[in-house]
Amino acid sequence: MKHFINLKDIPSADLKKIIADAKKRKQKRKNYNTIEIDKDKPLKGKLLIQMFEKASLRTRLSFYLAIKQLGGGTITLRANELHLGKGGESLADTAKILSTYGDGFMLRSDSDEKIAEFSKYLKIPVINGLSPSSHPTQVLSDIFTVEEIKKKSISKLNICWIGDSNNVLNSLIAASVKFSFNLNIGCPKNYEPKKFVLDWVKKNKRKIHIFNDARKAVKNADVIFSDKVISLNDRVNKNKKIKDFKNFQINSKLMSFAKKDTTFLHCLPRGEEVTGDVFLGKNSKVWLQALNRVHVQKSILLYCFGKLR
Repeated sequence: MKHFINLKDIPSADLKKIIADAKKRKQKRKNYNTIEIDKDKPLKGKLLIQMFEKASLRTRLSFYLAIKQLGGGTITLRANELHLGKGGESLADTAKILSTYGDGFMLRSDSDEKIAEFSKYLKIPVINGLSPSSHPTQVLSDIFTVEEIKKKSISKLNICWIGDSNNVLNSLIAASVKFSFNLNIGCPKNYEPKKFVLDWVKKNKRKIHIFNDARKAVKNADVIFSDKVISLNDRVNKNKKIKDFKNFQINSKLMSFAKKDTTFLHCLPRGEEVTGDVFLGKNSKVWLQALNRVHVQKSILLYCFGKLR
């Protein structure tokens, strides 16, 4: 049994093994978006319990398809229907019940502490479906997508992020250390990654490059990543933030400073950080990126259930 909470805590060899397995599984399937079961049925009889404290579309659907295709089943619990540390039941007691009924627990939470607490008491694997500081399942799937499109190891590519320093970027930074790829970050001065994130990179003898000029950040980029600048639960002055990111919009002019065949990726949902012509243009692979979540989620589940070969 293994948890999947944060990319920085998972050995590089394990992450690469998950991606290699996902590649093999994708090649074997004709229909990617159905609940037709894989021939080997590796998770037959297993139950994944899912719980979402925050809105979810791609993570919810991809995990549903992933466990079904592996031969298992899933149930989704609504956070507001559980006690979750309130109403006289501790998280430790909830964890005991989840461990009794299910084989794995996928949690999208508004609290890193809650996921850490669950991992202490659960006797089954916990998967982080998104937390305030990390979105590991998204980023591992993105690496899979990059390698599929570029037909080479991500370690040989220049990766660029344009946007806010958020949970997705934290996981991308962790991935840049684990997979040894060059990472440029373009963001306004007051929106740079937190010191503890940069200290961890330094401790692991890697370097990331931060630019307060988007044009410099995208130079020589093979892939440009972005995310919504104003997220659903942002408790900030939204008008000020939009103004601060005015010069970081990904438009055709900014794309002209990167390589001609630069791939654009976005974890969705989108906002004003990217123009429609880029988002829907020939360099954009956002729909493939979203669908690939299923394949990588399958291999993450196998890893957590101790069935990855």
